[in-house]
This record gives sequence, C-alpha cells and structure tokens, in this order.
Amino acid sequence: MDTTIPKQSFEIEINLPVRTYDIDFAGIVNNIVYIRWLEDLRLEMLSLHFPLGEQLKNGIMPVIVQTKIDYKQPIKISDMPIGKMWMQSMESLRWRVNAVISVNGKTAALGEQVGVFVNLQSKKPVRMPAELRHKYQLQH
Repeated sequence: MDTTIPKQSFEIEINLPVRTYDIDFAGIVNNIVYIRWLEDLRLEMLSLHFPLGEQLKNGIMPVIVQTKIDYKQPIKISDMPIGKMWMQSMESLRWRVNAVISVNGKTAALGEQVGVFVNLQSKKPVRMPAELRHKYQLQH
C-alpha cells in the first residue's frame, strides 16, 4: 500500500529563521512575525510559478484581502520553524493559500490568506492570469 501523501498545488516548504528582533517581552515570537512569514512563503511560492517580473510585465500585482492565523503553540528563539504553503483554491478573481508553520513536527500555527491580482494603473481587481490558472489546473 502506498502511504505517500500527495503534494498540494504549488506546495513549497522553507525554513523560517527566528531572529532576536522577532521575540517579544514574554520570550516568544511576536504574532506580527507570523504575517511576515506568510508573506515570505507566498513570495517564494509565486517566484516559482509567477515571478515578480512576469507580474510587472503584465501590469498586475497580488493584493492580500484577508489573513487568518490560528496560533497553536508558541515559538521560541531556539526553535527552528518550517513553513509550508500551498494554493488551496483559485477562482476567476480570488485565490486562497493555506499554510502550516511547525516546529519539530508539531503544528505551531495554521494560516490562510485570500488575495486578488490588481491592475497597477487602475488599482482594480483583474481576472486570474491565464498562465497561473493553467499551471494550477495542471496540478489540481
């Protein structure tokens, strides 16, 4: 029996270093750092599938319209968290990514972001770029 867990669409995994300035007065990673980590994960994912240069060439950029984080356990300066992110869904205008931040195999936080692409001139949402939609459909 094959017990391999299939990868999610656009799934990436990166190490998330804890810096001294990430620690709050209680000695744990401040909650705002998790938002930066979600941004790091999302930028890494997009760099593999729809790099910044391509976005600018098309006159568009992604904009986050919602971020949700469920904190499960604190992360300390001595921890070595790993972040994993994947594309949960992609509609004509919106996309949703999910993330897991873990330490030593235990979930420290669950994240979710919803975003759209906007036209750089008009600042209005545009349809999902065809190239990105096609890549997603191939993996989904």
